[in-house]
Parts: sequence; C-alpha cells; structure tokens
Amino acid sequence: MPSVNQALLSVAYLAPVQYFTKFLLYDAIWLETEENYQKQSYRNRCNVLSANGQMALTIPVTKGQPRVKTRDMRIDNTLEWQKNHWTSIESAYSSSPFFEFLADDFAPFYNRQYPFLLDFILDLQQVVLETLDIDVPVKKTTEYVKHTDDTTDDLRDSIHPKKRMQKPDPAFTPAFYHQVFHERYGFIPNLSIIDLLFNEGPNAENILKQSLIR
Repeated sequence: MPSVNQALLSVAYLAPVQYFTKFLLYDAIWLETEENYQKQSYRNRCNVLSANGQMALTIPVTKGQPRVKTRDMRIDNTLEWQKNHWTSIESAYSSSPFFEFLADDFAPFYNRQYPFLLDFILDLQQVVLETLDIDVPVKKTTEYVKHTDDTTDDLRDSIHPKKRMQKPDPAFTPAFYHQVFHERYGFIPNLSIIDLLFNEGPNAENILKQSLIR
C-alpha cells in the first residue's frame, strides 16, 4: 500500500481501467470538482473498442462559459449525444459475454437527461463501483487546492487520453483480458471501464487487482 492513504482524481466519464485501480489502492478517493474545467480530457470522454477500432465517445458541453468550474459545467442536451452513445455502446459490446447482464444498469443513463456533467458522471460512477463490488469513500472537494499535502496523492492530471499529456504511473501495468475484437486488433489496454465490465463481468475486479503494482 502507498504511504499516503487517499488520492485526488479528476472526474471522468466512464473512466479507463487505470483510473479505477486507484479505488483499490487507496482508502479514500477525492474528486476534484472545484477546478476550472479542462477540455479534451477524460472529464467528458471515454474510449471504447468497436468493430472499426478504438472510438472516443464525447459528452458535448455548453460553450461560452469562460473559466467555469467542473461542478458547474452543463451538458449540451440540444444534441442527441445520449442516443448516439448508447447506440455505439450496443454496437461495440452487444456480443460481449456480459452485456446482456449489465445493459439494464447502464441504459437508463442514456434516456434521462442531466443538466450538469458532474451529476451524470457521479451517478454513473456509482453504478460502476457497485458493479465492481468496490466500497471506498468517495468525496467531492469543496475548494481548489493547487498542491496537496503529504497524506494525499495528487493524480488529477496523471491519467489523460493524449499520450503526450500522460504521466508515468509506476503502480499500474494493464493486465490482459479477452476483448470482443481481440482477433482483429489485438489487446487494447486501458479502455473505458465498461470494456472490462462487459467482457469480464464478475472477474473485472480481479483484472483491476492484477493491473496493480504494489
């Protein structure tokens, strides 16, 4: 276990496998909600594996909000993003071993509209944690702190979809698991947690544990 007992993460839409290993590694997780919202990150984007290869699903957010905090960022529900995302998820994972068992837990999020991005992400994340049978305290920040103290690992910007923005993570090495399109593309590591859940079901938590380097 790390010498510190909690971590500070950015919020993330159906975050990658690496992100959820932190929920096993720490005794408590803080989610950064008081920062100025950052574009082109996992905050409103996840990566899944479709028949055409890796695909990004991005939640549209309202424009014209300078220096808006993450907790105040609104979803642009004038676009049919929910229908498009669920269609893409179904297309990518309908033939996966556990899709039919888990689909009913996730489908409602693509029918009900949420005004705020944070509320949508947190409700969806709770379903993911329950599915993984992970019970760790998750708290929201109440103010922005540039530098954390020595009891908290600051991981806010360590997990990023752009390779040039990623930081080394000595506690994570992605463990192999079977993916629907493995024969076509080989193993694609660190996709959205739903890729792991739909492909591995109850074994997903074990894959997370195998991806940890303690």
